[in-house]
Amino acid sequence: MKKRETGNVRQKHKIFIVDDHPIVRKGLSQLINQEADLVVCGEAASAQSALETLKKLKPDLAIVDISLKGVDGIELIKQMKVRYSNLPVLVVSMHDESLFAERALRVGARGYIMKQEAIEMMMEAIRKVLRGELYISERVSATIVKKFIDGKSESTSSPEELLSDRELEVFQLIGQGIGTREIAEQLHVSVKTVEAYRANIKEKLSLKNATELLKHAMHWVESR
Repeated sequence: MKKRETGNVRQKHKIFIVDDHPIVRKGLSQLINQEADLVVCGEAASAQSALETLKKLKPDLAIVDISLKGVDGIELIKQMKVRYSNLPVLVVSMHDESLFAERALRVGARGYIMKQEAIEMMMEAIRKVLRGELYISERVSATIVKKFIDGKSESTSSPEELLSDRELEVFQLIGQGIGTREIAEQLHVSVKTVEAYRANIKEKLSLKNATELLKHAMHWVESR
């Protein structure tokens, strides 16, 4: 009689991807599925879709982008921590980590990595967060430690403190010289919505007109 082979089959960690760009989701999925210990169990293009799907799939880790249609990634992480408090979140974004990494960590993310980073670093970030550790770059880590040692937070008059997550995103894009229509396309919102954000930013930062807004935003981006 043939002896039945037994052995421990290595369990793959299930990864869930939230990104509003199909090409990005496909690319990330292909990279992750090539790893022996990882598998993509599902994906979503919006916060609402993600929240509805997560309950069924029960992944081990969620990868979330900052820029999403409607509810942005920061707000999604807040909602995920309420509904799925034990689910670790890794932010993978095109946005400068110096601008959004600390915000993401504050609302419950366990790591932040930019999309431009090498594949090896991306996989390292995923595995580190799966182990229960934090993943941030040395630059962000040094900035946070310095703030702690100095006993300082961002100035209460700085854009980081005064603006909402989406307003700060728009402010950064303005500072990069991107026009209203292109910002609307990038964020998947209407031109009127971007104009409303611009008006809110001017009011919160006490800026008189569009010229002052552009100068202030460009100076802020250059100084970072």
